[in-house]
Amino acid sequence: MKAQLSLLSLALVTSLGSAQISAKEALQFKDVFDFKYAKGTQLSEDGQILSFSADPYRGNAQGQVYTLNNNTLLTSVERGTRPTINKAANWVAFTQVPTLLEKETTKKKDELKNNLVLVNTKNGEQQTFNDVKDYALSDDGVWLAYRLDKKADKKADKKDSEEKDENSSEIKPDKKDKSFDLVLVNLQDKTTHTLNNVFSYAISSTGEQLLASQSYSDGADNQVVLVALNNDFKTSVLIDEPGVVANKIAWQPNSNTAALLIGNYVNDDTRRRDHSLQLLQNGALSTINSADSSWTIGKTASLKWSEDGARLYFENHPKLAAKVALKEYKDEASLYDFDTIRDQKGLNVWHNKDAEIKPREEQQWNKANKLRHYQAVYHVNGQHVVQLSTPNMPEVSLNTHREALLGYSDRPYLERIMYGGFYADYFSVDVKTGKQTAIVSDYPFRPSLAPNGQFAAFFQDSQVQLKDLGNNKVSTLSKAINAIFADDKHDYPSPQPGYGFAGWLNDSSQVLVYSKFDIWAFDVATQKATRLTQGKESNTQYRVIKLDKDQVGFAKDETLLLSATNLQDKQTEIAKLDLTSNKVSKVLSGKKRYDVVKKAKSADKYLFTAQTYQQFPDYYQTDFSFKKPQRVTNLNPQISNFAWGEKPELISYKGFDGEDLQGVLIKPAGYKKGDKVPVVVYFYRYMSQRMYDFPKMELNHRPNFPMFTSNGYAIFLPDIRFEIGHPGKSSTQTMINATQKLIDLGIADPNKIGLQGHSWAGYQSAFMITQTDMFKAVVSGAPVSNMTSAYSGIRLKSGLARQFQYETGQSRIGKTLFEAPELYIENSPVFFADKVNTPILIMFGDKDDAVPWHEGVQYYLALRRAGKDATFLQYEGEPHHLKKFPNQVDFSVRMMEYFDHYLKGKPAAEWIKNGVPFIEE
Repeated sequence: MKAQLSLLSLALVTSLGSAQISAKEALQFKDVFDFKYAKGTQLSEDGQILSFSADPYRGNAQGQVYTLNNNTLLTSVERGTRPTINKAANWVAFTQVPTLLEKETTKKKDELKNNLVLVNTKNGEQQTFNDVKDYALSDDGVWLAYRLDKKADKKADKKDSEEKDENSSEIKPDKKDKSFDLVLVNLQDKTTHTLNNVFSYAISSTGEQLLASQSYSDGADNQVVLVALNNDFKTSVLIDEPGVVANKIAWQPNSNTAALLIGNYVNDDTRRRDHSLQLLQNGALSTINSADSSWTIGKTASLKWSEDGARLYFENHPKLAAKVALKEYKDEASLYDFDTIRDQKGLNVWHNKDAEIKPREEQQWNKANKLRHYQAVYHVNGQHVVQLSTPNMPEVSLNTHREALLGYSDRPYLERIMYGGFYADYFSVDVKTGKQTAIVSDYPFRPSLAPNGQFAAFFQDSQVQLKDLGNNKVSTLSKAINAIFADDKHDYPSPQPGYGFAGWLNDSSQVLVYSKFDIWAFDVATQKATRLTQGKESNTQYRVIKLDKDQVGFAKDETLLLSATNLQDKQTEIAKLDLTSNKVSKVLSGKKRYDVVKKAKSADKYLFTAQTYQQFPDYYQTDFSFKKPQRVTNLNPQISNFAWGEKPELISYKGFDGEDLQGVLIKPAGYKKGDKVPVVVYFYRYMSQRMYDFPKMELNHRPNFPMFTSNGYAIFLPDIRFEIGHPGKSSTQTMINATQKLIDLGIADPNKIGLQGHSWAGYQSAFMITQTDMFKAVVSGAPVSNMTSAYSGIRLKSGLARQFQYETGQSRIGKTLFEAPELYIENSPVFFADKVNTPILIMFGDKDDAVPWHEGVQYYLALRRAGKDATFLQYEGEPHHLKKFPNQVDFSVRMMEYFDHYLKGKPAAEWIKNGVPFIEE
């Protein structure tokens, strides 16, 4: 095995070495556009086909299909996105989007249509279907169904509209519900059949039948039909009534049974419309009723079958009270009616007894509460419904494989969330009975529930706790163990979390718990602890790699895949843990970062990536032995054309309190020992774990690292630590220590060091220059500058008051503004603007949904008043992180120009010297 791994590593190193030797060009902004990433990666269930969309940062995507029996590119699909591989893996379907030019130049976006491209995985042949709204492939690959993205005729082949009864009333569909003609294609003999005006449809898992809901603009001829795909498209009408519609269709796995969510447009109040859950069995429909007759099902409810088809999970809710009718102006008298006038008001009443402030209440209403549903399950064999979540416990973590689900409710703590962080009550919910058993109340973390629902583990008082839900007995598991289970990097004024849980054995006999370094197994009967890994001795942190999000537990004789991260040198390797012998063996190792990303559902086939700063994380395939890994992709060969930067190094220094910290230093390409170079420092909190990360090739709110290291700069990524109550001064001292180390090593030119940070790091950089003149230029994105004003601001995206950030969260003050106003002032750069001697470029989007953008305005105006060198970039219509491509590019260019001027002495761009006048044509 070692020989095989060495050969792989040697091949990669040799390849990279050759690339570095031939690298000559300095990276330019336009070069970033060409870098591609795999999006929507799909691995067939049999492990033979790999597909994804190779998306450049700027340009047209390319769908790619690989055959893994020989690791070759079978075919490429121009502008192919969102690949889907059917169960039999004989087809890969791509949504072919319009060209980038068409997207950028077409004014009416609804004129842009997508195509469907099918790739035959046997020979690579492509079939294109134009103007496709959506599609479905049968599991066996015989049938394709797709809707044509063209307006359907109002009546199609139904009765001519002139023959309608003039007195009949129309039942119009909801505004966003659009119907299109559905085309059925037999991909073997190419025969086709068309159904008109189809709103929803689905092919059965057997590939024998199709259900479709036909909906017309007047509703008169709406119907739900069943089409026999293997019988000359014989069509049976299941429901035929004016206005009827099937909002959701879900076929049971491996049978011709289906669930349908049926509604009717006759009631135009979508929240109060009558819906029913229908079960199609043997060609006949029956109704599934909720356990409580006062409950109903709504239009947006989800339907999901368990894999064995024994349970149908669906959502429902209590019936709503009648809608309150507001008075409207109807006649002359109503214009002067006091109650009618007041009903036209626009008003929100903010009250101190409200559980949530109005912005949060509004956000939650629109996001979750307006169409709130609760989870229920229908047991097919027992023919009964069990309610799993309720208004008092509204959330469950649904896993259709589990017999017990984790339920939770934050309702008692909605007010505290505004200042104290997130808390909830947690429960075990029995899927068979719906019984809720309390686990822990008023709790800030997520407990781990045993598969049988009889035990739960959680972290409290710096220890791992085990609760027997049968007798409510709580036992402390980790107290006598010489290991660190509490997160020792936690520097917030809030409860200290644990390192988490790996999971449970399938029989619920053991829970696997993470310490700082190792994985421990605790026996729930004896409470005996067994250390499964030996990471502490080598400073290695072991964690279980979970590739199946629905996995319930581990078998006693299972061999687990682990990530093995050395916390000192930052290498992340791959290991295996045999649960029968507790033997750990590393299977992928070397000076890089390895990540296992996918496993084929029904085959011994794994995909992993290997990356470094110079090596893009392409895909490799292997079996579980990991003995003969094979490279599959080579998405960015152009890396070899550029002077990318030197191999990253770890730099050690002391934090504000003397703690040992590290930072990643990447010297510029072609660096020679003894050179003192300009340095851009980019930071946030902990950054040294990026030692072996390939840099993100994009332009946004942060520096593009190779853009700088390819053009004469060193990039430094230091770890930062904070002192509660004094985050500004403690981070400043840590940053001074880290940067001074670069100066002492003779690498950084002390007159050419710049600082860049965004959001929390934007705040830190804005504060640091009030305390030190070490930095010669700063670019600060979205910084809080005045904690006294930001404290009672609102995070617009979530609607939450910002108070929790200061009292218990990231800003780390730890007290209210009233308890410690001096701390809020001490940590606010705006109060010390007159001390700043460093040029600063402040950037904000004026629709920032996390930090009030006037925080940037405050700092700019204070600096301006103090006569300091300050420039403010206001990007219109942008949120906390720039989203619009032109703005991303513009800011990246300006950032480079700013540092080039102040750190390299290049002539200042006109906007740096004189700004940009406002002109509106």
